[in-house]
Amino acid sequence: MALQREVQSVSVATQTRYRIKRRFWSFFDRKFDVRTMDDQPMLYVKHPLFKFREEFNICTDETETTPVFRLKSRQIIAINFCYDLTDANTGALVATIQKKGFKSIIRDKFHLLDVNGNEFGTMEEKGASILRRFFPWLTSKHEIMIGGVRAGFVTQVFRFFNKEFTVDVTPGMADQRFILACALLAVISESRREGSGGGALGLLDN
Repeated sequence: MALQREVQSVSVATQTRYRIKRRFWSFFDRKFDVRTMDDQPMLYVKHPLFKFREEFNICTDETETTPVFRLKSRQIIAINFCYDLTDANTGALVATIQKKGFKSIIRDKFHLLDVNGNEFGTMEEKGASILRRFFPWLTSKHEIMIGGVRAGFVTQVFRFFNKEFTVDVTPGMADQRFILACALLAVISESRREGSGGGALGLLDN
């Protein structure tokens, strides 16, 4: 598969489970740590809140000295947002993640597109998605599919204050970092909706 050739293997290639945590004390941005289950740092994201266009780096740690991917929205306002995921070192396009706006009103739906714009996978919210639009404290689940096979599954862990998610990765489907980048986009989408208070505002949030 072309995607696998474009992205190098992760350093912790034997890992199949990861933890994403959102830091509680962050006011002007959202900060997310991705670690292995034995607490090895894998990825770090500082997601700014006050930007017209979605744009941020996915780095190896919080020093932000070694970016891995760059994710940038093509549009400022749109129904179906397209996020280009590029290699931070070469600038080469790795994949495009397209969020389906109308479908996501009741259930988050993303299409994974290769460099030629062909769909090779999806990421979709699972479970009681409609209830979660009105009761955002209910935990979320997202399934990542590549070629009709589950490549990853994101499960929110209930916490009173911090946001925490586990990501289960199917070995050999794609670079783990790509799966984690997709998971981070799903988690950020969740955080944005919760920040708007759920309800009608949450329904309209892309």
